[in-house]
Order: sequence, then C-alpha cells, then structure tokens
Amino acid sequence: MVWVAAVMVGYVLGTFPTAIVVARRYGVDPTLAGSGNPGATNVMRTAGRVPGIVTLVVDVAKGALAAGLGWAVSGRELAVLCGVAAVLGHVWPVQRRFRGGKGVATGFGLAMATFPLAAAAGAVWFYGLRAVMGRPSVVSQAAIVTLPVVAVLSGATAVEVSALVLGAGVVLARLIRP
Repeated sequence: MVWVAAVMVGYVLGTFPTAIVVARRYGVDPTLAGSGNPGATNVMRTAGRVPGIVTLVVDVAKGALAAGLGWAVSGRELAVLCGVAAVLGHVWPVQRRFRGGKGVATGFGLAMATFPLAAAAGAVWFYGLRAVMGRPSVVSQAAIVTLPVVAVLSGATAVEVSALVLGAGVVLARLIRP
C-alpha cells in the first residue's frame, strides 16, 4: 500500500503545470503560443530565456523529487517507479484532460536521481548530437533511449528496466506524435 501511495504522489508531482505557471507570469500562455506544448523549449521561445530555464529546472526537479521520495521510502526500484509516474503525470496530467508536455526534462530528473551515470551519458549524448544536428526533438529521442540501456549495463533489476522502458516509450511517443 505504501508503494501505491508513493507512486500516486510521484504522478501528482509530475502534474504540476510548470510551463503554464511560469509563462503566465510573463503574460504568455504556452498552450496557445508557439508550438502549444507546455514545456521548457516552448516557454523559452515564447516567454524568454529566463522563464524557459526556470521551467526546465522545475520540470527536472519534479522527476528527481518523485524519484527521491521513492528512494527514501523503499530504495531504487520504488524510486524508478515514482520517477516514471512523475513523467506520466507530466505527459498526461489529469487536471488538463491528459494533455501535457513531452516529459524529457522530468525524465532527466528521474535519471539524475536513480542512475546518475546514465543521466551523465544522456546529457553528453544530447549535447554532442545537438551540436551536430541542432534539432532538440530529434536529439531528445536519441538521448532518451540512453537511460534504459545504461541502466541495464549498470545492473538494474527487471522491474527498474521495465519501468524505464515504459517511461522512455511514452516520451518517445510524445516526441514523435505530439
């Protein structure tokens, strides 16, 4: 029962509408401006650099905080489950009729908290590809696959890998079909 409650809290943390809250302070509704996506990239394009960075940091923190909660309650397996729940909450927030962001930053927060090596590898991979390709969405697709792969190589359990594959699949689906 404690695990179910922790995962539910992870989901609720993920539903916090960072982009909407931050961008509206700058007079912009990111769901109506730019790409319409409530994420850091769209906030940066429509409201400016500072609001975009704030959105990015808070979205990363949502994933890290949810995973940290799970870790504190019962270890890395629950941490991964809570972090993935936060990604699902970010992508499919119930209060916004299941229309949210893409989950990349929240997924990175999950990775930072549970598999720091994978997070570092994903960040290097992301920025290396971005320098070459310049398209954040394509680069995000390549980087998000890094997490489950590095988790397998670092000895993650089947539960952890399955949850990470689910989370990566959701993010990839949102990146490919917004």
